[in-house]
Amino acid sequence: MGKKRVVIAGGSGFLGRSLARFLVEREYQVVVLSRSVPSTDGPWRHIAWDGRTCGEWLHALDGADAVVNLAGRTVDCIKTPEHCDEILRSRVESTLALGDACRRVASPPKAWVQMSTAHIYGDPPSAVCDEDGALGYGLAPTVGRAWERAFDQAKPESARGVVLRSGFVIGAGGGALGRLGPLARLGLGGPVGCGKQGMSWVHSIDMNRLLLRGIEDESMHGVYIATAPNLASSRAFMRALRHAVGMPIGLLAPSFLVRLGAAWVLRTDPEVALYGRYCVSKRLKEEGFAFEFPELGPALADIYARRRT
Repeated sequence: MGKKRVVIAGGSGFLGRSLARFLVEREYQVVVLSRSVPSTDGPWRHIAWDGRTCGEWLHALDGADAVVNLAGRTVDCIKTPEHCDEILRSRVESTLALGDACRRVASPPKAWVQMSTAHIYGDPPSAVCDEDGALGYGLAPTVGRAWERAFDQAKPESARGVVLRSGFVIGAGGGALGRLGPLARLGLGGPVGCGKQGMSWVHSIDMNRLLLRGIEDESMHGVYIATAPNLASSRAFMRALRHAVGMPIGLLAPSFLVRLGAAWVLRTDPEVALYGRYCVSKRLKEEGFAFEFPELGPALADIYARRRT
C-alpha cells in the first residue's frame, strides 16, 4: 500500500505550509498547488497553478484521497475596489476550477475539505454565533456566501464535503501574530478601539487537527466553525499577547489612530482590528472534538516557546 495522497490548493502560505508539514509527519504524500512557490522548502511536491483555470495539474487530483482548498487572495490589504474584486474572484474561481478538474479525472478525491471564514457572520457586537447563526452583512459575509455556494456547485457528488469557517489562526511563523506580535513587543499592544469586539481564534495545531479530521473522518460532513471554544474579546486577546511576549504595557489604540495607522503605515484594512465576532462551534462540541489549546494564554505561551527553540 502506498502513502495516502492529499492535494492542498493554495498551499504556499502560512496555513498551507503548516498543514503540509503536519500531514507529511503522519506519512501522507502532499502535493501543493499554488501560483507561487512556497517560501520555504519542504517534503512536498509543488505544482504551479493560476488558481483560475484547469490544466495539467488536474492529474494530481486523480486518485488522491482528499483535496484541501485554502486558495484565495489575502484579506490583509486596503479594500480598494480592485482588491475586493480579487478577494471574491480568487476564492470563487479557484473553487470552481477544482470542481472542473475533479469532473475530468477518472478517480476524483474521496473527500474535499473547504476553507471558509467565520467573518461570514458579520460583526455582531456581542452575539455568540454557532453554525446555525444568522449570516452577516458586508464584504466578508458576501464573499463567504459566494465561496460556499461555489463549493456546493463544484464538489462532486461522490466526494464527502467539509466546510471549515475559520477565525484568526495563530501559530509560530505567521498567521495573525505576524501583524500583532511585533506591535505588542513595541508596547503598542493595548486595547484596540472599544476593545469589546470578539477575537475568534484557533491555534494552528488545532486547525491542522481539524483539517486532518475532515480528511480522515467519514462521519464529518457539512459546515463547522473552526475556532477555539473559549471566547476572547480584543482587549483580553491583546492583554494575553502582551503577557506572552513579555511586554507589561500596551498603549491604547483609539479608532481614529487605528484607521490612520492601518491606511498609511500597515497598508491594511482597519476594520479587521476594529470589528470582530464571537464564534464557537456547537457541532464540534457535540461530536466530541477535544482542542489541544482551548485557552488563549497557554496557546500563546506554546507559540512563543516554539519561536525561541
